[in-house]
Amino acid sequence: MAFPPIILASQSPRRKEILQLSGLSFSTVSIETPEHLDPAESIESNVRRIAEEKAKAAIQSFQNDTRDPVLLGADTVVAIDGRILGKPANAAEALEMLLQLQGRTHEVHTGFALLQSAHLYSECATTEVTLNKMTEEEILHYINTAAPFDKAGSYGIQDPVMACFVSSITGCYYNVMGLPLSRVWMALQKLRS
Repeated sequence: MAFPPIILASQSPRRKEILQLSGLSFSTVSIETPEHLDPAESIESNVRRIAEEKAKAAIQSFQNDTRDPVLLGADTVVAIDGRILGKPANAAEALEMLLQLQGRTHEVHTGFALLQSAHLYSECATTEVTLNKMTEEEILHYINTAAPFDKAGSYGIQDPVMACFVSSITGCYYNVMGLPLSRVWMALQKLRS
């Protein structure tokens, strides 16, 4: 049995790259939704809710699609000591975030949502990442060469320079990149059955 059409509600190049690894055919749609974090909610609830909002916003474009597509929304944040580190607005914010992560373990939380017709499924995957200490010079080199401004926590684990400073990872590597592929795959399998 084949999967229904999948539509990724994201323009993230990393999410596209990860989903391509599955071998599934999919298309993307660009959506604009506010990524409002509610301090009354847990981090996990926030990223799940935002992922659901993205999938729901995207389905508006496909309500009359007779193929009954599956909309996939996702949101990723980095957290340390219960504080969320989003995407940095500038180099100074990136430096501040990366200094906080040095020599410490932090969590990467990705919420994803699958929406097909009236059926909504969402969950949150969490991965722990420990970074070795970096000098300020190394951090500035990374900021100037890797363009971390579209990445939660100011880094991409897949960036060659950053790969030199990842001490350990507990959980899904692809979750840190922005989409926990094995969890998404299992959820798609459930939808299909």
